[in-house]
Amino acid sequence: MRSPDAVLGPDAPERAPVPFAAVTGMSTASGTFGELLQGMLPEENGDFLVTLPIARWSRVTFHGMPDTDALEVRPAHKRKALRLAGMIMESSATPMGGLLTIESTLTEGKGLASSSADLVATARAVANALGEPMPPRRIESLLARIEPTDGVLYPGIVAFYHRRVALHSELGSLPSMTVVGADEGGEIDTIAFNRIPKPFSAADRAEYARLLERMAAAVAGADLAEVGEVATRSALMNQVLRPKKKLEAMIDTCRQVGGLGVVVGHSGTCLGVLLDTAEPSYPQRLVDAASACSELVGNVTVYRTLSFDR
Repeated sequence: MRSPDAVLGPDAPERAPVPFAAVTGMSTASGTFGELLQGMLPEENGDFLVTLPIARWSRVTFHGMPDTDALEVRPAHKRKALRLAGMIMESSATPMGGLLTIESTLTEGKGLASSSADLVATARAVANALGEPMPPRRIESLLARIEPTDGVLYPGIVAFYHRRVALHSELGSLPSMTVVGADEGGEIDTIAFNRIPKPFSAADRAEYARLLERMAAAVAGADLAEVGEVATRSALMNQVLRPKKKLEAMIDTCRQVGGLGVVVGHSGTCLGVLLDTAEPSYPQRLVDAASACSELVGNVTVYRTLSFDR
């Protein structure tokens, strides 16, 4: 629309074109410390996991420019996020180009859901800039075209079909806990890992179904000891796929310091001792666990799990 004093007609002076206004969208997504439980249920495409959200995030800002269709991402190696932004633009009524900027406190290739957090935050940031809805089901349908995905698009603890990218069930929330984590080194390609045939027998699948039932009940009842027991059992069953060299030693450490259990990145390199922060002896247990993990693996990072309204 021209201003009221605009000069019209053939004698009107030439004016520089007015650029379209930039729009900005921003969002975050948390990571997880490995998985409380991961395996295969006795059903077709039964690969599943149970999330453990932590207070580490990926933050994405999208500066959209409606007068261009060129998309760029920083850091440049975040190509999957760039691809996702392009997919959203293909179905948008108001596509545009722009710059994606990703800032993350999640180390890549360790089992902390860094890629999933990047992608979920990207989907929401781009949708915010476009003024379009981005419900979980739409995110799932987009991410299913890119890679297996953790359930970080849902708040709280969820059981999630990570290979088919679909929600199994929302389990709820737990009081905040601490994970005294260690990293055995290296990086794991999640896509390559999920191509590995899973050597789980019918008996294994039945046990995973029982473990999921136990975990669901434990989360509903805020039974942290049971959560720790199920997580430890899942870590042991995963040794046939992605063995952790220090798992047995970490389980011994957990017992010695009075931890709840051991949680691992089933497709990553991290493992850690889960502690109840409400225990009166928590400060000393934290010191003891950190010291023991440092001796075992040579590095320690302390994470706090996220607690949502129950």
